[in-house]
Amino acid sequence: MDSPTLDLGHVKTVVETALLVSQEPLPLSELKKLFDGELTSETLRRVLEDLRQDWQGRGVELTHVASGWRFRARPEYQRFIDRINPQKPPRYSRAVLETLSIIAYRQPCTRGDIEEIRGVVVSPNIIKALEARGWIDVVGHKEVPGRPELFATTQAFLDDLSLSTLEELPPLDDLGSLVASVPAAETPPVVAEEEPEERGEREPEAIEEPRRVAA
Repeated sequence: MDSPTLDLGHVKTVVETALLVSQEPLPLSELKKLFDGELTSETLRRVLEDLRQDWQGRGVELTHVASGWRFRARPEYQRFIDRINPQKPPRYSRAVLETLSIIAYRQPCTRGDIEEIRGVVVSPNIIKALEARGWIDVVGHKEVPGRPELFATTQAFLDDLSLSTLEELPPLDDLGSLVASVPAAETPPVVAEEEPEERGEREPEAIEEPRRVAA
């Protein structure tokens, strides 16, 4: 139950301030700590929706992603932000995006599952690049001889695509273009290189990794 002493206008200002200064999305559990448990989740959701409406039509928007709520610049303004942050983003190969797509839509899956679908051996560098990027993680082992690792996508993957759940993923054919056009988390640059063991595969087309849209 909400405390009768809470001023919801003040609550909204506090929530707005916390979200604006946070470097990461904030879930409801963290936002409730701002009020020492005096605010219910239902009321806090209403406050967040009000706040989202308040920022409509501005250059910055409040969005809900897998890890919580965050402010970000609207994508159409990114080209202006890039002028004051002209760092060249890392580039990922098409093989990396194909591997990511398979994991996203078939998870959990093993490296062998990925190789069966792609028809080529998966370079260890591809898996390492996606793990370093924070987009995939090992979630278990398949109970077959050798107990291979099972890979699945992470909350960071959904956050970077501005999605709340896996059910919001676009059709498989559209995932590559979505990854190339949405904000990405600020992590050290990682470039995946193909290795000769990817037998019979043509030189992959390099695809530029997206930048994080500045908040």
